[in-house]
Amino acid sequence: MAHEVYPHPTRELAARRRELQPQILEAFRHFSQQVFAEGALPAKTKQLIAVAVAHVTQCPYCIRSHTRAARQHGATPEEIMEAIWVAAEMRAGAAYAHALLALDALEEGGG
Repeated sequence: MAHEVYPHPTRELAARRRELQPQILEAFRHFSQQVFAEGALPAKTKQLIAVAVAHVTQCPYCIRSHTRAARQHGATPEEIMEAIWVAAEMRAGAAYAHALLALDALEEGGG
């Protein structure tokens, strides 16, 4: 049987996390609710941003939860996939842009 990299979320693990730092967990939950509430940006847009960011940070839990939340807020599969493509371009673009650092270092080292 293959060993999973990420544990399956269970009630027991969630309870343990809560019991270790209940005040911080509550503050985090409140912060999260405020961040994803309707505001200058609609909740759907915020969830699409979260889907994109989750792909850049490569958090499987976030990918699943924010994809579901985006759908619940009316995002279409096409919109979700487009957000993922934006994330992919940004990640690839950052690697491309940071090549300048390597080229600069080569110049400094006489390469």
